[in-house]
Amino acid sequence: MTAREAILGALRGAPVDPARLDAEAAALVARVERPAVDPGALLPAFLDRLAQPGLGATVAPIAGFDALPAVVVAYMAEHGLPRALYLPPDPRLTAADWRDFDLRPSSAPDEAVVVAVARCGVAETGSLVMETAPAAPMLPNFLGLHHLVVVPRIVAYLEDALRSIPTPRAHYWITGVSGTTDIEGSYVRGAHGPRFLHVLPLDGA
Repeated sequence: MTAREAILGALRGAPVDPARLDAEAAALVARVERPAVDPGALLPAFLDRLAQPGLGATVAPIAGFDALPAVVVAYMAEHGLPRALYLPPDPRLTAADWRDFDLRPSSAPDEAVVVAVARCGVAETGSLVMETAPAAPMLPNFLGLHHLVVVPRIVAYLEDALRSIPTPRAHYWITGVSGTTDIEGSYVRGAHGPRFLHVLPLDGA
């Protein structure tokens, strides 16, 4: 019996063998294709995933939050950007030395640079898990042209990230830069969010 015949037979009310269905379901699960992630090499796996062309992200590992201002200066110089940015009120960020920057009190719709801290990164997909909180407002992360995200830790798989999320706090996931092909079939980068994504994993993440 072909797969087509089996499907049509089931639709017509033909008897179904539960044991056969269980065997087919087990076979499908056994063949799930997902990248293997070495638990001892999460950072290299995460960096490798971020380097995939479809994600369009750039990466610069940093030693710690104190090193962030210097990394941001280098990024701004590379892209010809003024030293102005939106910084969320996260104590890990505000404790660093930002005296050489024009810190915006809120993010404008066309903010050039927005800095954020992810809850974690996912080595399997290169995703960033972002949380919403008073110290981590969501809207600025969709308004800036350049999104610079610090990643304090990395987990292996998507379900590992889910297990680490407290409830009922809302979270959202970012995988690569925003883009769409809805406009005449042409790829438009930054259509629904930042055009540039710069990921900053902490050493030891």
